[in-house]
Amino acid sequence: MEQHDHAVATDEHATHAGHATAHATAHAGHDKHAGHGDGSMFRDKFWVSLVLAVPVVGFSEMFADLIGYEVPAWATWIPPVVGTFLFFYGGWPFLAGAKAELADRLPGMMTLISLAIGVAFVASALTSLDLGGFELDFWWELALLIVVMLLGHWLEMRALGQASGALQALAELLPDTAERVTADGAVVPVPLDELTVGDVVLVRSGGRVPADGVVSEGTAEVDESTVTGESTTVARGPGDRVEAGTVATDTAIRIEVTAVGDDTALAGIQRLVADAQASSSRAQALADRAAAYLFWFALGVGALTFLVWALLGEASAAVERTVTVLVIACPHALGLAIPLVIAISTSMSARAGILVKDRLALERMRQVDAVLFDKTGTLTVGRPAVAGVAVASSAGEDELLAVAAAAERDSEHPLATAIVAAASARGPVPSASDFRSLTGKGVRAVVDGAEVAVGGPGLLRDLDLAVPSAVESQVAEWAAAGSTVLYVVRDGTVLGALALADEIRPESREAVALLRDEGVHTVMITGDARNVAESVAAEVGIDEVFAEVLPEDKDAAVTSLQERGLMAAMVGDGVNDAPALARADVGIAIGAGTDVAVESAGVVLASDDPRGVVSARVLSKASYRKMVQNLVWATGYNLLSVPLAAGVLAPIGFVLPPAAAAVAMTASTVIVAANAQLLRRLDLRPDRLGR
Repeated sequence: MEQHDHAVATDEHATHAGHATAHATAHAGHDKHAGHGDGSMFRDKFWVSLVLAVPVVGFSEMFADLIGYEVPAWATWIPPVVGTFLFFYGGWPFLAGAKAELADRLPGMMTLISLAIGVAFVASALTSLDLGGFELDFWWELALLIVVMLLGHWLEMRALGQASGALQALAELLPDTAERVTADGAVVPVPLDELTVGDVVLVRSGGRVPADGVVSEGTAEVDESTVTGESTTVARGPGDRVEAGTVATDTAIRIEVTAVGDDTALAGIQRLVADAQASSSRAQALADRAAAYLFWFALGVGALTFLVWALLGEASAAVERTVTVLVIACPHALGLAIPLVIAISTSMSARAGILVKDRLALERMRQVDAVLFDKTGTLTVGRPAVAGVAVASSAGEDELLAVAAAAERDSEHPLATAIVAAASARGPVPSASDFRSLTGKGVRAVVDGAEVAVGGPGLLRDLDLAVPSAVESQVAEWAAAGSTVLYVVRDGTVLGALALADEIRPESREAVALLRDEGVHTVMITGDARNVAESVAAEVGIDEVFAEVLPEDKDAAVTSLQERGLMAAMVGDGVNDAPALARADVGIAIGAGTDVAVESAGVVLASDDPRGVVSARVLSKASYRKMVQNLVWATGYNLLSVPLAAGVLAPIGFVLPPAAAAVAMTASTVIVAANAQLLRRLDLRPDRLGR
């Protein structure tokens, strides 16, 4: 059998998940929006600026002429005074952002916005001061421009905040205090930072687990959806591991703490989410390049627009058209197109138990056309289970299992555990006495006054017994399939035989079927004998098998798939899977994975459910589709709107005012944000896939 470590991986994720912090998430994907600050700042400035814009617009002579009323003489000072305050108060985030962009030698949307409001302010101020012979009263348009820009940034920051709130949501899963059980049995509330490894804590019904640990007393149905994404509760009893942030739904349990603080599974998930939101993306790089080109395009068109209108003798129109071009060409929607999709998809994947360490890995998942599954611990549970019962006497199957379980109860061997579990599921297991372990042969015990022995072929030879003809053909089939066969003997009579095999995960068949429906070639790799491997592959529906593969040769199997022109994803959980995970185009560590496997993977499935591979592929395709849609819209909008802003339709009487350009630019940003939000409709729950 393959070597594998079946320790619960989510605990180990915490130790080796990376070094990103929550700050990285807030910053991720949005660093091109220099000077954005906090969303609440834009909100506050928007409302103040909106109130101040009312008198600026109302007492503007240009606006009054447009509507058809006369501005009182005493009010002519209001637009320049209030407009100047508005320029520095409401426009300051954009001016500060432009300064930062220029300092980084990366001029972008903040620089364009600052140029637009700066030109409008200077032209209006010179007109109000009667300097330079200008008649360019843009105060009302400047006010509306700033108000609309602040609104657009507020909406954008709120959308990003909602999308990247996954880390905050994860942090809020922990209770404020824990109930520590003292040596004398008393229960004392303590802050979480006072918990240490080895402490015992009480988790009441409906309460959240404060730290990773092992159940020491009690049994409860635990909601682990916060860690694994699975919606159904899981029974947890003495010896079972539980993770911080999960909920004991029905009864109280006591837990011995094994990890606290940054070492918990929840902290590891937080780091993985932060890594993902801060990691690079090909689509983001494309958007950044497009935004940089668009800046120079807008600047060039703005300069050309000013030159053409100035040569036509239209100084006022030259300034107005230039301002309009600079405003409408702001690559704001383009700057938001990719970061928002990344933030939303990352938070969605975290809630579904798909932890993305590398954005490029998730992007590549949509192109994967071969998925290579490690068998043990991935397609199978990684521990033996009773796979068959064959009766050779008048005893029924339930009785045969009960007798075998009684004899095996005191054994710590994994096969004994499997037999006891199978018998207990069917009914009560009788008591036994005089238990003896027969090294390499099996066990003996006295059950209900009869001597019972359970063991393999060696046991039968020692007892000079033969395989009963009633079970001979069945035993041969089990042996051919690679199952372990144990015989049950009572008082010298062979009652029957049991087949034990590594239990196949019930979700494996569905995961493979869903992948095959999408045209993905499915492959299984194992160190087991070929007959065992092919038996499991046939039961699961795998297309191709690599059997009898040494641990150090697993990466060569990945290479062979790649040499056939296939983009391969490797799904594994063990230390010996790490080289193959690193070699694959996409490495996926499944929930029971070890530290090394997690470190080598680009995607980590928090649960043991292999259907998470399909969920990751679905998310990859959907998020890529949203990125492309947003990029096409954002660039197309700018390329079509800039000529209109420059005044190409002025000869037929169509002129786009700067304020209208600001509204159009904001509308474009809102459309991109709304389209990204549609990604939330995607259902990544494993039980909903393919429906």
